[in-house]
Amino acid sequence: MRRCLGIIPLLGRSTAFVLVAFLAVWSAGPAGAEPAPRGSGGYVLGMSADFSGQSRGLGVELYRGAVAYFTQLNRSGGINGKPVVLVALDDGYQPEPAIRNTIDLIRRGDILCLFGYVGTPTVTRILPLLGGGAGAVKPLFFPFTGAQPQREPPHHRHVFNLRASYRQEVAGLVNRFVSLGRKRIAVLYQADAYGRSGWDGVRRALAVHGLTLAGEATYRRGTGFDASMAEQVRILGRSRPDAIIVVGTYAPGAAFIRDARDAGLDVPIANLSFVGSENMLELLVSLSRERGLDYTRHLVNSQVVPSYEDMSLPAVCEYRQLMDAVDPAPPEGSDPHFRTFRYSFAGFEGYLNAVVMTRVLRNLEENPALGLVGAAESVRDMDLGIDVPVSFGPERHQGLDRVYFTTVEGDAFVPVSEAHWEAWRP
Repeated sequence: MRRCLGIIPLLGRSTAFVLVAFLAVWSAGPAGAEPAPRGSGGYVLGMSADFSGQSRGLGVELYRGAVAYFTQLNRSGGINGKPVVLVALDDGYQPEPAIRNTIDLIRRGDILCLFGYVGTPTVTRILPLLGGGAGAVKPLFFPFTGAQPQREPPHHRHVFNLRASYRQEVAGLVNRFVSLGRKRIAVLYQADAYGRSGWDGVRRALAVHGLTLAGEATYRRGTGFDASMAEQVRILGRSRPDAIIVVGTYAPGAAFIRDARDAGLDVPIANLSFVGSENMLELLVSLSRERGLDYTRHLVNSQVVPSYEDMSLPAVCEYRQLMDAVDPAPPEGSDPHFRTFRYSFAGFEGYLNAVVMTRVLRNLEENPALGLVGAAESVRDMDLGIDVPVSFGPERHQGLDRVYFTTVEGDAFVPVSEAHWEAWRP
């Protein structure tokens, strides 16, 4: 395996060290945002994400991971002397503010493209704006959602995804559970576009095995950890499931796990990558200590990036080094009391998004005639440092397909081993 190589290989060397202002100084808050410096010759990216709502843990960490990379890039001279600037606006994980933010970003005039949006309910609503609906054509790079609409006509032309899809995540989970003999699979999902996307993926994956859903239940977006999920537990419990897949976010997901375990429903419970693993784990570990019970047992979370604990991967080493060196602040306007994490799956994904975005911008800098979409589609077999190459093309706007599985040991998420899977065999 390759050793950790430090931050130089991915950032690249610069013959002259150019110190530019920290990217964080240029970041725009959720309201009253100041324009990025005009005339700087920089590449300006527009981001709308949840920095204050139920999924703020995801938006903040995705932002921080990207900022860590872009800040170091800018300190090292940027792209041929041009800084990369991230203008970040808060949408609270709500469609209407996301639409307003997107229109504002597109109409600013200095935004090259959109980048790092968070959430299916928001992303699906802004897709019609990308093709000129707000006055200009602006592609969206690397949204934090595995939903299908941006991967299918007519919107797929304007979106580049780095992460695997929800269909791929749930297919991986279903295939594993079925291989263990756990064929009565139920689903709990958020009652919106995100939840329905995952629900549809579970149904499709089961159909491949000639199976159907054992049961299903929903909850309302915005449900908190203090809410009761007893009714959802009763609904799914009546279906006698031997595995449950949750398509949701960390607070209601943790509430469901709590109430399921309290009711004696002790089957494996799986969550998708969007859940926000670190935030969920913090809630469950705290509850376990308070009650003297283990609420983290039989928990499986799928991920679309490798574990940030895998120090055999150069990208993991670089991500951790940059997070320690830069210690990026949350975006302006986010909850100052909300805890950030030193490392996280969302943060690592944000970092990888920034690495690939930088390659796209370098391609554009070297050959402006390509245009931004052409510069992205010319990325071939890029070594990210995660042992999986990234390629795009006219018929391929998704860079990665691999799905990873994690479980909890010692109050931390670790990769699922074959021994773990076998322990879940009924």
